[in-house]
Amino acid sequence: MSQYRADDVGGKKLDRVEHILRNDIEAGRLRDGEALPSTRALAEQMGVSVWTINKAMEQLAEEGLVENVSRSRRIVRSGITPQAVNREADRPHTFLIGGYAGSGKSELARVLSRLTGSAIVDKDTITRPVVERLLEELGRPPHDRESETYLEHVRPHEYEALLSTIQENADVRRGVIASAPFIREFRDSAWIDRISTSLRSAGVGLTLVWVQCDADTMRTYLKRRGAARDSGKLASWEDYIAAIDLDYRPAARHVVIENSTSSEPLQSQATKMLAAIGGEA
Repeated sequence: MSQYRADDVGGKKLDRVEHILRNDIEAGRLRDGEALPSTRALAEQMGVSVWTINKAMEQLAEEGLVENVSRSRRIVRSGITPQAVNREADRPHTFLIGGYAGSGKSELARVLSRLTGSAIVDKDTITRPVVERLLEELGRPPHDRESETYLEHVRPHEYEALLSTIQENADVRRGVIASAPFIREFRDSAWIDRISTSLRSAGVGLTLVWVQCDADTMRTYLKRRGAARDSGKLASWEDYIAAIDLDYRPAARHVVIENSTSSEPLQSQATKMLAAIGGEA
């Protein structure tokens, strides 16, 4: 008899759920001592069966990341101390973390922040209220992220605000962890050269990071976070996936972080990246 249910042939959904929950714990989205949502709620969020959630919890409990307090209550046991390693005082460094929606950019940013003590500057967080109001003023839905109106008249201002925030920190020799898709920007060698030169002149290093993720895991991330801005992508998922380049890479030196189901945990990859950067300093 197979160890997997018929709705999870080969354990692909199970592996994906384990991967995403492990990343959420390492990123601090699920904090140490926090009670996890119910099994049924997690199953609904991630579009899988209750069985799959229970099996994932068994594995995470074996790893010491989850404690089964009772049949219906589970507690996060990450054992991670925020800002365990602070590199900022000696070698300020900025990370630009790019990737498609649902790739795991925000999770990686949080992991890096916990490892380095650097602040997170997320494009959506710092611009969303203004962007939504501007879109409404332009006659578009507030969660539009696909139309020409957004791409040509709103998006450039989002990135201008993001880069100004990055530079303001660099001017006082502080590196940040900046998260945004960066799809256009990472294609533009001249853009990359400008920001690299600007940061370097302020004494701040720069690393471009591209978060690579398979389509099924991306979809699970988007379903779970339930953001209105993702509704269009999820409603026409096959068309959306066909329109993006899953083999995309930045047009300059960069680090690829694999965040697909079978990949190494984000925290482990981030630690190795930091060690490599430290060795180059």
